[in-house]
Amino acid sequence: MHVDQFVLEHSTPRAGDVGIVARALADRELGLGVVNPRTEVAESPEEIVQRVEEVLEFLAPERIFLNPDCGFGCFANRCVNDHETAKAKTRSMVEAAEILRARF
Repeated sequence: MHVDQFVLEHSTPRAGDVGIVARALADRELGLGVVNPRTEVAESPEEIVQRVEEVLEFLAPERIFLNPDCGFGCFANRCVNDHETAKAKTRSMVEAAEILRARF
């Protein structure tokens, strides 16, 4: 496919081995899903950094973008998570990005 960036859900084990995807997309940008909007507990920045470090074996840091899996939208008129949970998960992504930027 002639696209510059793939945005993939990868915050749960069912997503599989991120290395397989990262190797295949080494010349592209990867929007990496690092938080699960369907859980009520916010991932820690350290957990997110660890996920990204797995991808850094295959992709340059400037090719990786942090995203939530599937966003924080509502489904069937029922919000998946409340505002505070979405805010905490977003804060964790920002803090993880800051940690990673300081390293690279």
